[in-house]
Parts: sequence; structure tokens; C-alpha cells
Amino acid sequence: MIVDFHSHTLCSDGSLEPQALADFMAERAVEAYSITDHDTLAAYGRFAPHAGARVVVGTEINTYYRNSEVHVLGYGLRSDDPDFAVFLSENREHRLTRAQRMVEQLRAGGYAITMADVERHAQGSKVLGRPHVARALVANGISSDIEAAFRGLLRRGRPGFVPSSFVTPQRASAAIRAAGGIAVLAHPGRIADAAIVDQLCSAGEFDGLEIYYPLHDATEVALYERKAREYELLATAGADFHDIRYHTRGVGMEVEATALAPFLARVGLA
Repeated sequence: MIVDFHSHTLCSDGSLEPQALADFMAERAVEAYSITDHDTLAAYGRFAPHAGARVVVGTEINTYYRNSEVHVLGYGLRSDDPDFAVFLSENREHRLTRAQRMVEQLRAGGYAITMADVERHAQGSKVLGRPHVARALVANGISSDIEAAFRGLLRRGRPGFVPSSFVTPQRASAAIRAAGGIAVLAHPGRIADAAIVDQLCSAGEFDGLEIYYPLHDATEVALYERKAREYELLATAGADFHDIRYHTRGVGMEVEATALAPFLARVGLA
């Protein structure tokens, strides 16, 4: 079964319009998917899925916990929930403030970058963040590529590093559930402190775990499958696509249908 429950458009830090991403899903014969832009649901209402495709409303919320960024995916949300809209707006304000401080510090360090440069690479998105700063650094000839920007000027101890002030994963999970959705811990293999995965999952804060992910190797997939069984969590899958230049595998992941059946049933896609 080809699915993708983790993807981004230029409504946050992706490079494609929502309809272009939906068309890409069709090209790759993705059967079920979600657009999970960071801290926004703005893509919904701006695309039409291909015939036969099953789509669930989703978002990815940036959070911070124990000195680590932890991303939380939410699915099956009420897109018109006013309290959830306020919650997302609050997190977007954190993102903007952080980006502004990054630019201020980089300029103080002698690097030629402005907020106008960053906003240009956001292409009208209201969800400004570190990836847009990185793109501006590349475009201005300061960093060689996006990864070099992240590993260099934007990492801890360098001029562009600004600690995150995002909400906690616990608060994100509570907000998702209050909006009628389910909360999934995104790409656990990318969380700097592995102990956080067990702490959050064992506390009953989450409904699912993103097990099938391009950067998880076979050993990690097996590990997270065991953890999902241990903590009675739903399994999800997503390619985390942003831009074909940096995510050359594109969209869609082939996963055994039986592994995803409980998740699909829970979000009404069975």
C-alpha cells in the first residue's frame, strides 16, 4: 500500500503549492495521504485530491522538550475549531520571533542577511522558520546548501542559533485531542534524546508513532514497531517531503496495509 501521512507545501516550509503536491501524490499513485504543514491548516481548501485518494486533515506542530525539538503530528482535526486556530497562531508567533532573532544575530556577526531575504524564501507563507533562514543563507552565498546552514551558522554555539520557545509536546497533544484529532510522535529516530520517546509514549500522551520514515533504517523500524506494541500506539508512515531538490525520493511510502489498518480505521480512512 502506498501512503504518505507527512508532507509539506509552501503554506509552511515546502516548495510546492497545495494542488501541485496533490498532483505529485497522484503521479506517485499514493492511495491515502495528509498534508501536514507546520503549525497551520492553510493548505486545506486549496487542493483537490485525485480520484480514489483518501485524505485526512493534518498538521505538524513544532514543540520543544528537554533541550530537544520534538515534532508532533495531528490527524483527523476539526479544521474550523477556533481554539485550535488560536493555538496554532501562538506557535507561529514563536516561529516568527525566533527567525527575527536569528537574523539579528547573524547581522551582528557580520553576515549579510535581512528579514526581507527570509520572507522572500517563504513565498508568502505565514509560517516563517529556521528553514527559510537557511534558504536565505544559501541564496546569499553564505552557506553552500541547506544542510550546511543547519550544521554551521544555525547550530548551537554559532551566530544564528536561537533556542526554541515552542510549546511542549504535551500541550500540542492536548490541543490536537481537544480538536477531535489524534496525536502522533513524528520521526522518533530524529529526536536528539532517545529517552524522550519512551517518556512521552509511556505517559499516554500520544496515540501513535511515525514508524515508517525514510531516515529510519531497518533496525530503527523494528525498534519502533516494538515500542508501538509495548505502548499500544498506532503506526503511521510519511516521507516528510518538502522540496524535490533535497528530498529526491519524492512522496509516498510503500507499507504493508495490515501495519496501518488500525490508524486508517481511527481516522476514518479504512
